Amino acid sequence: CARVCVCFLCFSLFSQLGGCGILGVGIWLAVTQGNFATLSSSFPSLSAANLLIVTGTFVMIIGFVGCIGAIKENKGLLLSFFIMLLIIFLLELTIVILFFVYTDKFRCCGVSNYTDWFEVYNTTRVPDSCCLEFSENCGLHSPGTWWKAPCYETVKIWLQENLLAVGIFALCTALVQILGLTFAMTMYCQVVKADTYCA
Repeated sequence: CARVCVCFLCFSLFSQLGGCGILGVGIWLAVTQGNFATLSSSFPSLSAANLLIVTGTFVMIIGFVGCIGAIKENKGLLLSFFIMLLIIFLLELTIVILFFVYTDKFRCCGVSNYTDWFEVYNTTRVPDSCCLEFSENCGLHSPGTWWKAPCYETVKIWLQENLLAVGIFALCTALVQILGLTFAMTMYCQVVKADTYCA
């Protein structure tokens, strides 16, 4: 149990560092990407950068809860750590989904080109996010009002330009979550067993 406690304590400290990393990526995105990072013109504060900043702060708090839970061997804090780490995963998943849903920020339409959407809708139309000037049902208008650039190439170029940052972020996030969930549940089970044995 002592070894697991030390490992989990080290991991919790590492989580705090991971939170700092996520926070850093969010700040970098806010500074370098500007309007690109805004996910909704109606809600300018809803941006990928702000979501990462909030997530990074949350991860740092989780790391703190994990540290205290490990030191005190507290079941409640350990379980809270586990649950909050799952919440972080859902937040990250939301960011990824929003990243791909709001293609209007990439100024592109379709994977190959805008005609990809004709097969999806079974008519000559595209999603409103493909419009040069967004308005309700603008995807029904003529192709002259739509973005022509293919999203695959646009996203590919952006990812290539930022490959190192994206790769480091994805790898760190995956490792942090897998290790965290494993350590938290292992230590939680050991504390429960110890309490049961003592009782």
